Order: sequence, then C-alpha cells, then structure tokens
Amino acid sequence: MLLHVHPENPQPRQIKTIVDCLQSGGIIIYPTDTIYGLGCDIFQHKAIERICRIKNVDPQKAQLSFICNDLSDLSNYAKQISTPVYRMLKQYLPGPYTFILPASREVPKILKSKKDTIGLRVPDNEIARTIIRELGHPILSASLPGEMVEEYTDPEYMHDNFKKLVDLVVDGGIGGMVPSTIVDCTNDEPVVLREGLGEWAG
Repeated sequence: MLLHVHPENPQPRQIKTIVDCLQSGGIIIYPTDTIYGLGCDIFQHKAIERICRIKNVDPQKAQLSFICNDLSDLSNYAKQISTPVYRMLKQYLPGPYTFILPASREVPKILKSKKDTIGLRVPDNEIARTIIRELGHPILSASLPGEMVEEYTDPEYMHDNFKKLVDLVVDGGIGGMVPSTIVDCTNDEPVVLREGLGEWAG
C-alpha cells in the first residue's frame, strides 16, 4: 500500500493507519530528513527479523538504529551519558545525524550490536516524528537494500520495487540521496564513522 502523507501537517487518519500497521508487526518504508528508510516497531521481534532478511544481514551486524521523537527517549534506551555528550546531542538534534551510544537494558536484545551499542536518530522530519509520537516509542531504522540510492528518492518507485516485501510505503514526497552522518560517542572523544548530510564541526 502506498500512503500519501502531508510532509508538514501529517493527516491523523493516515498516521493512525501507519501506527496500526507497525503495532501489528508490519514493515514500512518512510521518509526521514535524509534518505527513506525501512522501519518497524522496535518491540516486534518478527518484524525486525523480516527487515534483516530483506537486507540479508544478521541482526547483530545490521547496524540498525532507532528513530526517536526527541531526546527524552535517550534516557530509556542509552546508558547514562555525560553532560558534554548530552549538550552535543542537544546541539545537533533534530537533524541528519546518527549517534552511536552505549545501549541500556531497555533495548531489545536482538537490536544490540556485539559491542552493546545502539544508533540513535532524531530526524528533522515531521512525518517520522509524528508516527513515533503516536506509537509511543521509537521505530527501528534501516537503510533500504541495494546500491542505487537514486531508486530510493521516489516513493512510487519504492512501492513498485518493494511492495511484496513491506506492508506500507509512506509517501512524504521525494526523498534525499545522502544518508546521515554517523558519530560514535562511546569513547571520550566523538568520532565520525561516516560523513553524511550533517556537517560536523567536531
């Protein structure tokens, strides 16, 4: 199903359809402030496994991240972080960044990397954040499989390509082509692991 959602004022009825899909273990393709992503409810074990099968990866190596509504979700899913790190996150989020942080006990085991970390994102995208607010907790985010980023800017093209693999494609307009900047915050100094859309002054 392809669902058109208004990028600035997401229609409540459409959002409810998306949330119902997530709560019943569905997989969606949805817009962020960078590229479109594959998503599911972080507490739907089977849906996470399905995403890993689509990407053909082992969950623990999949580098999956959480999309949160705001920084208040941090205290639930990341271990206590220092004041300087928190200030830095506050400065950069919402925005096109993924921060690697030590995972808390609340993180479903299947989602933790071998190093016991998670990637956290707060995208500057009204559709994504409205979905999460209505769902009541973060959604999983994974990149779409394949090499051609151009294929992932047009929701109609994604729907044609992935409709057999996902339950819903959220059309929030044409997406970007540059992924988020990934910053590892698990050591004393933050380290940029991937240069993406977000500029990093470091």
